[in-house]
Amino acid sequence: MKKIYDNCCGIDVHKKLIVACFIHGGKQEVREFGATTREILSLCEWLSLGGCQMAAMESTGSYWKPLYNILEASGLNAMVVNAQHMKAVPGRKTDVKDSEWIADLLQHGLLTASFIPGRAQRELRELVSYRKSLVQEKNRELNLLQKMLEGANIKLSGTISNMNGKSARAILEVLASGESFNAAKYEELLAEKKITSRLHASKEQILEDANGVVSPLQQQMLRVLLSHLDELGRHINELDSQIGGHMKPEEKKAVEAIKEVPGLGVDSARIIISVIGTDMGRFPTGAHLASWAGMCPGDNESAKKRKPGKTRKGNKLLRATLVTCAHCAVNNKKSFFYAQFTRIRAHRGGKRAYVAVAHSILVAVYHMLKDGTKYKELGAGFYNQFHKERKIQSCLKKLKALGWCPEQQAMAAEAT
Repeated sequence: MKKIYDNCCGIDVHKKLIVACFIHGGKQEVREFGATTREILSLCEWLSLGGCQMAAMESTGSYWKPLYNILEASGLNAMVVNAQHMKAVPGRKTDVKDSEWIADLLQHGLLTASFIPGRAQRELRELVSYRKSLVQEKNRELNLLQKMLEGANIKLSGTISNMNGKSARAILEVLASGESFNAAKYEELLAEKKITSRLHASKEQILEDANGVVSPLQQQMLRVLLSHLDELGRHINELDSQIGGHMKPEEKKAVEAIKEVPGLGVDSARIIISVIGTDMGRFPTGAHLASWAGMCPGDNESAKKRKPGKTRKGNKLLRATLVTCAHCAVNNKKSFFYAQFTRIRAHRGGKRAYVAVAHSILVAVYHMLKDGTKYKELGAGFYNQFHKERKIQSCLKKLKALGWCPEQQAMAAEAT
């Protein structure tokens, strides 16, 4: 088998241990290092002196990140490889053998590097990911708040849609203070514009739903929950400003461009750009990007028969964001995504239909970033322009199955 690299290194990464197998000069040398910065610098010095052309490591949790960062800063070429692509023979599993196996595969060009963006984009991705986790934590706190209110026999969640909004917050602060929320207090808050007059529920309905039994302990819990929600809101706003300041001009321009796709907002557009970047040259086609993101079915063919193939795991942050955007996109009944969703849901189910819409959103984003084109809405009637005669015959067949007869309809029309 042809050798691609004369000097290369296979690295088996753990939390506190790094085992490196360096092939150079026709010889193989294995050394163990710690996972501290000093030990990793020693590893880099060893590889640099040996003229290492490429180093490869498994994507083990987050343990590969400090090693990759220092290798990148030291000017050494390194690749991170999916662990599924280099499984060793069962029964031969040791740290040394794993590093030797990785080095052997790397030397003969049998490893495919995972997409690892630059340092700036990785930091942006961490910011965006942390913001998303804070938003999820805030939603969990809001759900806990509603459960606690139900325990106090307060039914505001069924009357006011946004429990973290201005009006609901004013009412909750009154309940947390131990005051009685009556008609006089309602008028006072309304005069101070702490409660909006545009609530769908009437004054009597709000007073009825806010009439509960709040114990002193529940009042204390309510104050803690409201304080935590305020704190999370401040952190989210701070991260928003940091993300905006960390983004490059071309990334901000890309966010504004892809925001035109139905279902995408500023936050979701930032997440997509932080994951895939703005340079689409690393993905030959939109299908390659969708496959990398795990937004298309896997291949499962045997004896010339296609079997159901599950989607790959892909990037969790990107997948979750795209599926959420798909749920928003199909709400517009005049859009192409709604037509696609209804067409696929009829024979594949709702969950697969949402994934298909998410796939289309990602492909649209790919072409907008690569070609610099603007989003063009195809409309809800896009599929109706294909195979019109076949669709007419199908509809007529269904009508006849329901008992409709064109001859009888014509005779009845002539009789009248």
